[in-house]
Amino acid sequence: MWKHKVLYAFLLPGLIYYVIYRYVPMYGALIAFKDFNVLRGIWGSPWADPWYKHFQYFYDSPYFSQLLANTLLISLYKLLWGMPPGIVLALLLHEVQRKTFKRIVQTITYMPHFLSWVIIYGILLAFLSESSGLVNYWLKSGIGHSIPFLTSPTWFRSILVGSEIWQNLGWSSILYLAAIAGIDPTLYEAARSDGAGRLRMMWHITLPGIRSVIVLLFVLRLGHILDAGFDQIYIMYNIQVYPVADILDTWVFRVGLQQLNFSLGAAVGLFKSLIGVLLVVCANQLAKKWGEGIW
Repeated sequence: MWKHKVLYAFLLPGLIYYVIYRYVPMYGALIAFKDFNVLRGIWGSPWADPWYKHFQYFYDSPYFSQLLANTLLISLYKLLWGMPPGIVLALLLHEVQRKTFKRIVQTITYMPHFLSWVIIYGILLAFLSESSGLVNYWLKSGIGHSIPFLTSPTWFRSILVGSEIWQNLGWSSILYLAAIAGIDPTLYEAARSDGAGRLRMMWHITLPGIRSVIVLLFVLRLGHILDAGFDQIYIMYNIQVYPVADILDTWVFRVGLQQLNFSLGAAVGLFKSLIGVLLVVCANQLAKKWGEGIW
């Protein structure tokens, strides 16, 4: 360690961050097993009787099945529809020969990542508002009626998934581009000399070369399968779309935090974490069968 002290010094800020913001807060998970009182603190608050009281309250809630189904569906849609566009964009950018055009495309696709959901929702209103949206203006001119995109249970999940793909399209391609840059260029030269075209090289060299990165990101994202995107949904949803948009985090915010039921919020958070750990372990075991496990 002393020999590589400089490298360890570089690691120190990251380690301090994780200790303070990731490991120390685990102590607060005790709240899930207590009738927490802010004035009495964690240790001063009495233990819940029975210990699973708050978990039982959450499970017995009439909204439990709806909340869990909405959270899983939205997360799965974002996972299954959100990963391929980043991979495709990285493959296409890799094939672009003109650096100027490539940089312009990268800049345009990266920019939405730095916009807050408040701004993105304003853009969606400008285009999809039933009364004044540009898209509905065209629909009224074409088919004679508008579509309530932002207040329709039929359309709302599609708007959620589509807006997240648009926001993270360029940003999600960065890791894939970095992985592609690490592929041995002699492989392409050998394939080209054997008469392989771009699609052949893409299928037999580029995609296998970034397979480990794809599996890694898939496994890591699977651990957040119950995080359907609180910020996005809280800003965009309304009472008309509650049946398809209300997720675990928004319910905890209303019932747990706004009503000061911190123990319930901690119990749901612990439930989500345990499910996430279980999914990551199972996905990693499955990935190891193809030799791509992350540990």
